[in-house]
Amino acid sequence: MSATQFAALARTTEPQTMLRRFLALDAAVTGVNGIAYLAASGPLGRLLDIDSGLLPALGLVLTVYAAGVAWLSSRRQPPVLPVRAVIEINLAWAVLSFVALAVWLSPSTAGAVWIPLQALVVAGFALAQHVALRALTADQDISD
Repeated sequence: MSATQFAALARTTEPQTMLRRFLALDAAVTGVNGIAYLAASGPLGRLLDIDSGLLPALGLVLTVYAAGVAWLSSRRQPPVLPVRAVIEINLAWAVLSFVALAVWLSPSTAGAVWIPLQALVVAGFALAQHVALRALTADQDISD
């Protein structure tokens, strides 16, 4: 996808606003996922056939991470280095999800669908954030 397509998705051509929106969406989706893992680890563990002890730990990590990303999205000008860290963490999460599925986890059919699906969503956030950050830094280079 091009920067123009991401701008249409973000409903703005302003790179800074685009970045903040993609960060906010990432925070919201990650936060909901984390809270679900915390609040419903038993039923979700049974549905996905994943150890229900793993889900609360993941839920806590995701909830704290989502709060950090939400804070970053609330900044008028999100700092570049933390945004790059979010992008890299998102990419690492996506890769590790596939590795865990291949090497460690033996989920149910629902889990075998959920794990790659959420990994692709997170990778999509990383891509959208990367494109927006690149547009923002290019825009700042032009205005300097």
